[in-house]
Amino acid sequence: MIRLDREQARRIAVRAQLLDARRSGSVAEVVDELTLLQVDPTAAVAPSVDLVLWSRLGDGYEHSDLTFALESERSLVELSSYVRAMDDIGLLLAVAPHDLHPTIHEWLAANQLFRSDVLGLLDAEGPRTAAEIPDTCEVPWASSGWNNDKNVNRLLEVLTLMGDVAITGRRGKLRVYDLPERVYPGDLDVPSYDDARAALDRRELAALGIARSGPGEEASVEGCDGAWHVDPDALAAADAAFAGRCAFLSPFDRLVHDRERALDLFDFEYVLEMYKPAASRRWGYFALPVLHGDRLIGKLDAKADRKAGVLRVHALHEDVPWEPEVGDAVEAELVTLADWLGMGLVRG
Repeated sequence: MIRLDREQARRIAVRAQLLDARRSGSVAEVVDELTLLQVDPTAAVAPSVDLVLWSRLGDGYEHSDLTFALESERSLVELSSYVRAMDDIGLLLAVAPHDLHPTIHEWLAANQLFRSDVLGLLDAEGPRTAAEIPDTCEVPWASSGWNNDKNVNRLLEVLTLMGDVAITGRRGKLRVYDLPERVYPGDLDVPSYDDARAALDRRELAALGIARSGPGEEASVEGCDGAWHVDPDALAAADAAFAGRCAFLSPFDRLVHDRERALDLFDFEYVLEMYKPAASRRWGYFALPVLHGDRLIGKLDAKADRKAGVLRVHALHEDVPWEPEVGDAVEAELVTLADWLGMGLVRG
């Protein structure tokens, strides 16, 4: 079994997530390398998709760049709660229907007239938001509360995963749906489930560099129990010179999304505390993990006050005391973040 020390493992993970000193050239390139961007409406500092892209592309990134890639260039597409590379859509449509719970297939089968109504409306009248589509549901979705009276939204989500409709863009915060032939490439290839699953597993491991499961080389990591799997290309570059930088990460960033992995590789403890009472929070409502080089070193508790035009920094939590040069790098990145947001910086 291949043996890696913790530094090698961390650097493999940081490089794979495009968080070393290199900068990518475009939004489409970043999403292709990362395989996905998680869409989340929380914007305490900025929406997660924007934080992820800014941390890779730098100050030149604007949200309109993502909109262009999704709606004009069509190099990217939204599927469920993620932005994906359009080149992956055939793979995703090959696996998504198989991964749906049987109760969802049963609900869809009981609502074939509802499905026909929605597809007929999109065909005849073009793109629509969910609010512009009548609810002709025959068997309402059995919800525990979250999806009560949201039959249209639920059906559109299922039909998107089935490949029967596609998200063509957004109108404000609302998704706009259309027929897939007007959104996806005309020569779209949907392979077999097994081929698609294997390809997606390879891409996911390449995006992470190192993970607990995957098709890569099996390895052990110093100080960690159990086996790891490493992308072969990342493993080949494990001993190459590493140049790091400072970055603030979204709580949904793929470097930290697996909290156990972050603890194993980076000794980084993190919980998203937005759902906790204020008095119970250790780091803040939407604290941003702080990366420096190949270490996760703390959390930034800040909020963008858009009315006042300032980024309010409530706290910078140091997991361990920072050396002066680390503190300087974090302060410089904080100024860069405020400038990118077009805001002044207020502390306390």
